[in-house]
Amino acid sequence: MTEADWDLVAAFHAQCSEQNLLRRWGRTRITPRDLSQLLGHTQCWVGLGTDERPLALVCVGPVSREPGVFDLGLQVVDHRHRQGIGTAVARQAALLARTRGGHTLAAFVHASNAPMLRLLDRLGPTRHSRDGPYVEVRVDLDALTPGPEMAPP
Repeated sequence: MTEADWDLVAAFHAQCSEQNLLRRWGRTRITPRDLSQLLGHTQCWVGLGTDERPLALVCVGPVSREPGVFDLGLQVVDHRHRQGIGTAVARQAALLARTRGGHTLAAFVHASNAPMLRLLDRLGPTRHSRDGPYVEVRVDLDALTPGPEMAPP
């Protein structure tokens, strides 16, 4: 994804509830400047459905400044939750991080976001650290649990 894909990102966010935008971004409105800043630190892509409508947005990159630790950002449009889309793109993000030298995938998740916490736990061994209303989850990339959509490394 590049900054030129803003219309695709806006179309994705238009399908998301304010509650889920707030849960993922900490606010309900995302701007082109936000995307530009994100792209400066991460690789992002949008998953498209068979109708070419955006279904998921995922970003992964070494944002934390810890060598070998890659941060994960992930959101799926509301009406497509619990269909395996998030798991599939999270596995691809984990594989990308590992091929770029990552040993840990980190995600900062609202503690009430049980589906995302379960998704991360399914990727492989995790460590959870509570920080107020949030949980930092770290996934051991060296022990990824392979899924059907993940090619072996």
